[in-house]
Amino acid sequence: MAAAGTAVTNGSTIAAALQAAGARVAVGCLRNASAVASWLAAGVADGHRVAVVAAGERWSRDSSLRPSLEDHLGAGAILSALATLAGGDGFSPEASVAADLFEASRGRLVSHVQTCVGGRELAAKGFAADVALAADLDASTVVPVLIQGAFEESVRRPGSALFQTS
Repeated sequence: MAAAGTAVTNGSTIAAALQAAGARVAVGCLRNASAVASWLAAGVADGHRVAVVAAGERWSRDSSLRPSLEDHLGAGAILSALATLAGGDGFSPEASVAADLFEASRGRLVSHVQTCVGGRELAAKGFAADVALAADLDASTVVPVLIQGAFEESVRRPGSALFQTS
């Protein structure tokens, strides 16, 4: 959680605000998209509404918010998988377009993530290998869930569609 007045460049502020409002918060990206979609599908099957938020970034020159292609593609990957598992009939137009963008980009994920603004910024700081790693679709089955201000791995409770933390 960020201290008041600090510039946050990821979804930590969004996650903390959602948890404070009573939401159950999981974190997803390209690397765990299918696992997160499966976790969300269980909630949808139980009648819960879900929101998928592409957090965005801040421009380095003035800290103003900017869209983040890598976050948009990650949200689209989760939504695309969720549509397959639970149907996309109730998706907002924004969610449908995010899923469509991911599907149109699926074969070029590494290239898109490496050449987008965020990827170029990280590569220039010496993190090019991390950028390629971030684009590794479904490399992880871990679903981090925010519990009392800390992320814990979510696991399925035997005999239940509900997910609990380990």
